[in-house]
Amino acid sequence: MIKPIAIVAGEPNSISSEIIFKSWKLKKKYPHKPFFIIGNIEILKLQKKKLNFKINIKEIDKKFKIKDIKGNFLPVYNVNYKQKNAFQKISIKSNKYIISCFDAAIYLLKNKKILGLINCPIKKETLFKKKHKGITEYLAEKFKNKGNEVMIIFNKKLSVSPITTHVPINKISELLNKNVIIKKAQTINKFYLQHFKIKPKIHILGLNPHNFSESKNSEEKKYIEPAIKILKRMKIKVEGPVSADTSFLFNKKNMPEVIIGMYHDQVLSPFKAIFKYDAINITLGLPFIRISPDHGVAENIVGKNIANPNSLIESIKFFNLIKET
Repeated sequence: MIKPIAIVAGEPNSISSEIIFKSWKLKKKYPHKPFFIIGNIEILKLQKKKLNFKINIKEIDKKFKIKDIKGNFLPVYNVNYKQKNAFQKISIKSNKYIISCFDAAIYLLKNKKILGLINCPIKKETLFKKKHKGITEYLAEKFKNKGNEVMIIFNKKLSVSPITTHVPINKISELLNKNVIIKKAQTINKFYLQHFKIKPKIHILGLNPHNFSESKNSEEKKYIEPAIKILKRMKIKVEGPVSADTSFLFNKKNMPEVIIGMYHDQVLSPFKAIFKYDAINITLGLPFIRISPDHGVAENIVGKNIANPNSLIESIKFFNLIKET
């Protein structure tokens, strides 16, 4: 049975609606599964008018069938929300609405109505102040899978994954340990085996500059090197610790499929400099595939109709590789 993809509209006062409209307009030019939007139909109509898109938008029944989302219209699973203007300043006012959209997606996932979900950008600083670090952790908690989630920024040529994600620099070292490195590498290895039928070559970075520390108890010696030794015994193709400053300098013979870094910007900064919008954010370790475009809400260009939809399009295309269950 064919299942559709749900796209959660995300922060309503962002570029989310713009990249949704552009992806919908271009859908005949790329391979994709059927998809629909989880969001508020009235705000989408307001934004469509503001951005001058000629698109038919139609609300779908909550008990929809696959035939109900096919046609010359953008199908929307409606979530209640009131906003007078097409775009407003991002604030906590839309938080309840955003969470309601994700809860609708969770309901559909648990009832096996959708293949997986894509969420458009949200502003973490506004949405989650204390309880959750981000949507990844929120979803993991909802599915009682907390601690198993792995962030991977995916590109067919090269992907990256940080061991720690949205945490302050001075907290990184205390969050590292041998087991978390092993567990995340195993999850990545399993993902590539399942979806691409290959054992990926993985480079694991050190934490300190040039992998050097005057301390005899450095993170490299205490956690990273022991983890690599165990992973090699598991027949996982890992190398390291690789010095971070030269980690993105390689030729075709030693190019890895994945680089695992110890913290967020250690791998994401050089990756985005190389691939820009040609990447997607996939959460591994959940009982479903969750993807988001690899960019933020772009407050500076909201409503200007200049946002690049490529990352959302790549997110939609990725589901063609996923086996339906």
